[in-house]
Amino acid sequence: MIEQKNYQRTKQACYLGFVTQAIVANFAPLLFLTFYRTYGISYADLALIPLAFFLTQLVVDFLCAKFVDRIGYRKSIVISQILAGAGLLMLAFVPDLCPRPFTGILFCVVIYAIGSGLIEVLCSPIIEACPFEGKAGMMSLLHSFYCWGATGTILGSTVFFLIFGAENWRILACIWAVVPLYNIYNFAVCPIEPIVSKGESMTISQLLKTKIFWLFIVLMVCAGASELSMAQWASAFTESALGVSKTAGDLLGACGFAVFMGLSRVWYGKYGEKVDLSGFMIASGVLCLCSYLLAAFAKWPVMGLIGCMLCGFSVGIMWPGSISISSARLPRGGTALFALLALSGDLGGAVGPAMVGEVSHIMGENIQAGILAGIFFPAVLVLCVLLLRRQ
Repeated sequence: MIEQKNYQRTKQACYLGFVTQAIVANFAPLLFLTFYRTYGISYADLALIPLAFFLTQLVVDFLCAKFVDRIGYRKSIVISQILAGAGLLMLAFVPDLCPRPFTGILFCVVIYAIGSGLIEVLCSPIIEACPFEGKAGMMSLLHSFYCWGATGTILGSTVFFLIFGAENWRILACIWAVVPLYNIYNFAVCPIEPIVSKGESMTISQLLKTKIFWLFIVLMVCAGASELSMAQWASAFTESALGVSKTAGDLLGACGFAVFMGLSRVWYGKYGEKVDLSGFMIASGVLCLCSYLLAAFAKWPVMGLIGCMLCGFSVGIMWPGSISISSARLPRGGTALFALLALSGDLGGAVGPAMVGEVSHIMGENIQAGILAGIFFPAVLVLCVLLLRRQ
């Protein structure tokens, strides 16, 4: 019976799920300077957009650990697509209807962040439960679609802004909403298997009492912060700190970051079985630290742009690699494990960009100073992986 099920449709639905997550995570950051100029929102307030996004995901991740098994994977993942599409549609109208546009933006961000949080928790175990070979490589390939989604979002948005102008971003928000709304059908009909047999998965309390689990938590926090600190600020960093045009900055900075992150994940998805995962993650952490330093001390725009792209390649394996290591060490972790790992990654995704924005504000709106503060996270990640290797 299992071999008759069309798991390719499941794979395609999860791929589009990660594309949806990439759209909602990357679209608003492309508009940071547009919001700054149109609504007069400060850099410190702009930093609250990714903070609200990832804190919302963090809450959703925690709730998923408790309730997803009761609600069911299919209903939960379909709801994720509905909320992601609705949040993007609302972003086009709600801010201008609010007395304070920034409040309206945050409200819409929270709506689609709930959908994004569900996607983050559910797509990985859905793929993990499918009868595919080479799970670590498959996980890396799955997460690469976040990168291609981010690339498509940045390229598509850049072309749209060149043709129609950034002032028409509201129309583009409606266009991007089509992706999750279309994917509702895919998740409604594709086969979905349980990640662990009923009654056999570990509870939250059991996980919390497992010492190695806490090391996985720190690992995921650093993975999320290392990735999102650069990804969320790449567009504003290249335009403001490096002095390049918005088009060049988005294409070579934010888009370059996403492309190189995707290439890293595709490469590991294809050749990962021949490579030691923990060793690759250590090397990636060191490269990530160097890329942050290169961007922070860049005296010429090309140095900063290279730093962005190298950072993308270096963080590619961090998030999916951390999930693969954790699920292999704790095979009975179940939904609770994936939810708490996603929670930890989102916590890093909230803290990292917020720290960059706050340090930039304190240092006189100097984004390069904020980027320099980001070296803390890849350094701690390397230490965590070294501890895991010793164990």
